[in-house]
This record gives sequence, C-alpha cells and structure tokens, in this order.
Amino acid sequence: MSAIYPSLEGKRVIITGGATGIGAGLVEAFARQGSHIAFVDVAEEAGAALAERLGDRVHFHRCDLTDVDALPGTIATLAEAIGGVDVLINNAANDDRHTVAEVTPQYWDDRMAVNLRHLFFAAQAAVPHMKASGGGAIVNFGSISWHLGLPDLVLYQTAKAAIEGMTRGLARDLGRDNIRVTTIVPGNVQTPRQEKWYTPEGEAEIVAAQCLDGRIQPADVAALALFLASDDARMCTGHDYFVDAGWR
Repeated sequence: MSAIYPSLEGKRVIITGGATGIGAGLVEAFARQGSHIAFVDVAEEAGAALAERLGDRVHFHRCDLTDVDALPGTIATLAEAIGGVDVLINNAANDDRHTVAEVTPQYWDDRMAVNLRHLFFAAQAAVPHMKASGGGAIVNFGSISWHLGLPDLVLYQTAKAAIEGMTRGLARDLGRDNIRVTTIVPGNVQTPRQEKWYTPEGEAEIVAAQCLDGRIQPADVAALALFLASDDARMCTGHDYFVDAGWR
C-alpha cells in the first residue's frame, strides 16, 4: 500500500551506508520505485547480499567514506555504473557512545570524518553530475539526538547539528542549478544496532516520550526520503523534515 512516485522510475540514486539498518531500508524502497541505485558501505558481506537480492538495477561498492580524497573517483565510478546521478542520499554515520573525558583530538577528528565531513565531499563530487542532468536532490541525514540533548553522544550530536547548517548553505548555493538539499531527522528507529543500545525498558521509555505509540521502522524513514527525492517535492529545499513520532 506504499506510495509510488512516477518521477522516481529510472532515477539514478546514490546511497551511502546502504548495507544495513536505515540504509538498507532506503535501498529497498528506491528499488521498489524502479530507480537505478548504487550504494556504498564498509560492510561488504551485507552489502553484496542486499544487492544480489534486489537485482540488476542495484549496485554495491565497498567504500570507506572517511577517505575523502578518493570520493570524487568513487562518485564517478558509481555514476558510471548507473548512468549518472539524480539523487544523493547521505545516510552513513556511526553513533558510538563516549563520555566527554574520553574524547581526544584524534577521536574528535575520527568522529567528524565518520559523521560529517564525507557528506559535504560526496555532495561536492555529485553536483557536476546533477548539473549535467539539469538538477537533482541531495538528502542529508541528521539526528533527533542533538535536539533532545541525549547523553554520551556529544561528538555525534555536534556533527549532526552541523549537517543541518550545511544543508541550508548548500541549498542556497545550489538552488539556481535546480539542485534541492534537505535534511531528514529520524527519531529512534528500531534497527539491530539501536537495539544494542537500549533495553526493553529503555525502548518503552522512548515510546512513552513519543506522541505516537509504536516503534519507528526503516520503512517509515524511507517513505520520507522517497518524497523528498521525488519531483513531488520540487519546492522543498533548505529545511529539516522530522520522522520521530513526536519524540520530546
């Protein structure tokens, strides 16, 4: 019963961090729309299995996104595999917990590389391909965490807050090229990784803090990404879109 967007049929879509969790939900959702998808991840086994299951329109490439010097070549390879770039979904991130006292300059640089820096350089590399096609859509992934001030995530939250600022800047600079830039802000999405951090009691507390009952699924997040990538969202840019069940 999910929506079908005619404008996504045949669109060339690149997704980062697409092998598991929310990312896998994104890959599957765009595949159902008939898009051509290239996705990257460091989880080689899971990525290869997902691509094989979804068919010829889906291509997986192992990629370490912290190697930003290699990103232009990686994006060019992905664009060649699917015939160009219409949509970039900047999803990849890592929310490992840490205390303030544990943070070193090296760990700071590592967390910014994992959670912030690659989003800009992937966008920078994709933009020429989008301009050549007459426009495109970049969808960045933020996080509800910094809006709530959750514990033991200060570097992750710093990076995710910066992404929302980066989205506004890119939207302004790229808008006249018909390139839209938005941010999705997910709440607590029920994935195997998140279940690692939360006990059943903790999950019950999250649901109690939401306006809606139930746990957010990757498909719920993907539904918003499909809309923002589609031509139906042609006048949506420069803003943040929440799918958090009203978590406060």
